[in-house]
Amino acid sequence: MHTSGNALRRSVSNTLKGSAGNLVEWYDVYVYSVFAVYFESRFFSAADRNSTLYVWAIFAATFLMRPIGAWYFGRFADRYGRRLALTVSVTMMAGCSFLVAVTPTAGSIGIWAALILLLARLLQGFATGGEYGTSATYMSEAALPGRRGFLSSFHYVTLVGGHVLAQLTLLVMLVFWDAPRISEWGWRIAFALGGVAAIVVFWLRRSMDESLEASSIAAAREGGARASGSMRELFVHQWRPLLLCFLVTAGGTVAFYTYSVNGPKMIQSAFAGDDPMTGTLINLGVLSFLMALQPLGGWLSDIVGRQRLLVFFGAGGVLYTWYLVTRLPQQHDALAAFATLAVGFVILTGYTSINAVVKAELFPTHVRALGVGFGYALANSLFGGTAPLLYQGALRTGHVGAFALYVTAVIAVSLVVYLFFLENKGPNWLDGTRK
Repeated sequence: MHTSGNALRRSVSNTLKGSAGNLVEWYDVYVYSVFAVYFESRFFSAADRNSTLYVWAIFAATFLMRPIGAWYFGRFADRYGRRLALTVSVTMMAGCSFLVAVTPTAGSIGIWAALILLLARLLQGFATGGEYGTSATYMSEAALPGRRGFLSSFHYVTLVGGHVLAQLTLLVMLVFWDAPRISEWGWRIAFALGGVAAIVVFWLRRSMDESLEASSIAAAREGGARASGSMRELFVHQWRPLLLCFLVTAGGTVAFYTYSVNGPKMIQSAFAGDDPMTGTLINLGVLSFLMALQPLGGWLSDIVGRQRLLVFFGAGGVLYTWYLVTRLPQQHDALAAFATLAVGFVILTGYTSINAVVKAELFPTHVRALGVGFGYALANSLFGGTAPLLYQGALRTGHVGAFALYVTAVIAVSLVVYLFFLENKGPNWLDGTRK
């Protein structure tokens, strides 16, 4: 009993340390989307009617770097350990946040301001590509059998928590400053805070236990274990789980960015007139609700199985996305806006709360970080990161309905995979029961 208690405490401790880094890295990702409306005029001419599209094009472009980051950090983590890879990625995020915070405006250096912003975000996309796969792998491996769904759900608690922190930062600024002051220099503080927090996490991550066996790390350092973190191994011998990982992610990631990034922007726009504080409060509340749902979904998956939650998400997403995308922008009542997005978040939790452990269970140890990260990053780049840009384009051209149908179709494809290609409680690599 004593040994079991110690193991649980170590598992919880490692989960919290891994989660803290994830929280900070995703704050650095989402501070961009939350403050975009405020810093847009700092990097692009206010007279340029396409400046909003440019801002979201940079947001989408960062996702092109995620597969490269997933390859680099996944290979690194499968050979030299999860802890070191996570420490390097958070250091890179900190440097880029500081770079954005101190970049001169377009009025001072012209187009170079936008190019520096693009460079910093591309490097952050590279780091984030490594963060997702490695942290999802680490938190799934560090969790105890029987509690993996619950403990690994904190991966998305902190991922959503990064968005909540960004919204909270904006709320605090709105209390003390008006919008012009935030646009002038307040947004710089928001980016700088992410850089400072990442430095703190750097020290936390150095004290985490390593989840990859010491013998595997030693073999890689001595030039052995050539299959570890190998793209050839992944594409030749592990292509089936890689394809599954991609298809499992596709519907989930397009729904996640449509619901949790586009959704709050819809609310922000609906209340942007004379009441920006109300819109920010709604977003803070509903994103906190999404964050609180994650452990519940993970706990439920430990009882009823992972597949059932994914099917719940897939069916719900197919039925609800049209209503969310077309009706949420028209909700000018605070309670109605909150409820509309909250229902979407209940559906989304069927995917977000367990997606890390579902993907980790697909791959053997020697290619797990690479497989999880690369499969996720490809789908995330194609369907997730492009969702805010496509939505902005649909708004501009009056084709919001077509965008809603597109999101629904991608979720439907993943639903087919959940129904026919996943087992509810079958053998898996994390438990060592898959041959």
